[in-house]
Amino acid sequence: MANRKVIYEASFEDYLRSAGVPYVAVDEAKKAVFAGVHLKSFDFVVYSGAGPNLLVDVKGRRFPYRGGRRWENWTTRDDLDCLARWEEVFGSGFAGLLVFCYHLAEAQEAATFEVVHHFRGEYYGLVGVYRGVYADACRTRSPSWGTVSVPTAEFRRLVRPVASFF
Repeated sequence: MANRKVIYEASFEDYLRSAGVPYVAVDEAKKAVFAGVHLKSFDFVVYSGAGPNLLVDVKGRRFPYRGGRRWENWTTRDDLDCLARWEEVFGSGFAGLLVFCYHLAEAQEAATFEVVHHFRGEYYGLVGVYRGVYADACRTRSPSWGTVSVPTAEFRRLVRPVASFF
């Protein structure tokens, strides 16, 4: 297992290992340049028997978030754009996948998720959505921060348990 400093990425990697899903962790310390453009790295290449191979970008959030909000799903426009470029680089057999790894604040929140992973004494709910599906549905959240998100009801309709992608 890679030395992941971000707990959400470490939890997802542990999930992949425990489920026997083949993957390669991306070394984020090495910045990639493609066609003269610096691209933000994604987190994992995951090999799938259920569809295209996956270029996974893990998004960690608390569940519930501040003020009791659930299903926080913001990301940056730059993250989406870079993942789209990576899809072009890897070609038609690969698709970008946003994995939302929710750190469950309360044990009863586990019932909200089909896939829950126990890691280092904590529970994480794992859902995913293809980058293109998310990009088509997202709206600007903060122009100054360059963030986007999908309205909660629509997000819940679009996401699937991560196991369904493998």
